[in-house]
Amino acid sequence: MSRSRRHTLAENHATDSQFVAAKGMFASLVNRDYRLLWVGSLGSSFAMNMQIIARGWLVYAMTESPMKLAWVTMAFAIPMVVFSLVGGVVADRYPKKKIMVIAQSANSAATVILAYIVITGNVTFWDFMWFGFFNGSVLALSMPARQAMVPEIVGERLLFNAMALNTASWNLSRILGPALAGIIIGYLASGDTTSAVGVGVVFFLISFMYLTSAITVLFIRNPDRMEPKQTNGVLADIGEGINYVLQTPVVFGLIVISVIPFLFGMPMQQLLPAFNQDILLGGPEQLGIIMSAMGGGAIAGSLLMARMGEVRHKGYWLLGTSCLWGVMIAVCSLLSSYYIIVLLVPVIGLCQSMFMSMNRSLIQLQAAPEMRGRIMSIDMMTHGLMPLGIIPVSFIAEHAGIDVGLFCSAVALIAATVLCGIYLPALRHIDKGFKNELDRDILTRSGQTAEYDQ
Repeated sequence: MSRSRRHTLAENHATDSQFVAAKGMFASLVNRDYRLLWVGSLGSSFAMNMQIIARGWLVYAMTESPMKLAWVTMAFAIPMVVFSLVGGVVADRYPKKKIMVIAQSANSAATVILAYIVITGNVTFWDFMWFGFFNGSVLALSMPARQAMVPEIVGERLLFNAMALNTASWNLSRILGPALAGIIIGYLASGDTTSAVGVGVVFFLISFMYLTSAITVLFIRNPDRMEPKQTNGVLADIGEGINYVLQTPVVFGLIVISVIPFLFGMPMQQLLPAFNQDILLGGPEQLGIIMSAMGGGAIAGSLLMARMGEVRHKGYWLLGTSCLWGVMIAVCSLLSSYYIIVLLVPVIGLCQSMFMSMNRSLIQLQAAPEMRGRIMSIDMMTHGLMPLGIIPVSFIAEHAGIDVGLFCSAVALIAATVLCGIYLPALRHIDKGFKNELDRDILTRSGQTAEYDQ
């Protein structure tokens, strides 16, 4: 084995062994910097999930149009396609901590402005469009840095655990955030479904959460282990990242399979306000409970993933959870009982959580460390293609009914997942997920590193 290869393996082993004594579901939280990052992520996740409820409720109350809901979602998603690659270059070039602090502070300021417009009764549909575009732009420029920071803090050995706990923070916010937003809106509206007062209060609270997230990240001590490198320009760096994905079959497959649920699985979450009102005949409180029930299943999936770092055949787990996700959406679309839906949507949340956490972890483990920011930005850019799925689903929903639209979405999700399993064999061959399965098995055995000195 070459000297450079031994050196790389030794560095990885040192990183992974920092917290070797940490075991169990919450092992990554032993790391102080990761705890701070996790708390900051929790705050921003609360803000985003409360925003989905507040925005969706008011936009639909104002317009009564599923297509208008889709356009607001599209305003948020377009910047993810346009700017995420630049965000990846920024993450690989500049301190990730500063990127995150600036981004969350900007989101806080913009949300205060929108909250004032809403609570004074001057809000229009286009206010949600510009805010969605700004919010999506900030996310595109900052999220690659947040994602790429995780393995630098905890090392590869704890990456599955850390990414699962990241997903758990998101899912915890999905339990409490929508319920809190729905309760505030419902209480302050006093039965007036067109009232904007409650939505305005919720947006002020969201702004505070973004600010709290920025302050928490300020206390992280050592977020960047990568040394600065010479570059040939932004476009050259972007091209290098794209070529890396195209020439690495397993990374290419993981990015492709990650797009499928965003195209055909996420429309259910975006169209829940319309499904709740038109099919289930529910109000904001019922919508909040449904979203929270889905979040409850998702957090269960996250905690399960936190203990599944060493599970075998992860490629088949990805394909299986995606297919089950589609099956459950199809079942829910055929029902009109609020109580049965509340019992079934946790399974959707569980599949979604397990799929996303495992996929993100596998992508980062397979990518070279110096490429992680750009690879995560490419992954995020593909997620920005969500309107390609939600617009036709919304079109079907508007003309044939919300239930028909969601059923078609579910069928597309299942069919596309099966095709990925057939035509992207690299996915089926993923076992534990480390870039070199043999190297990682040896490195994680105490006292076995001497084999690399030969």
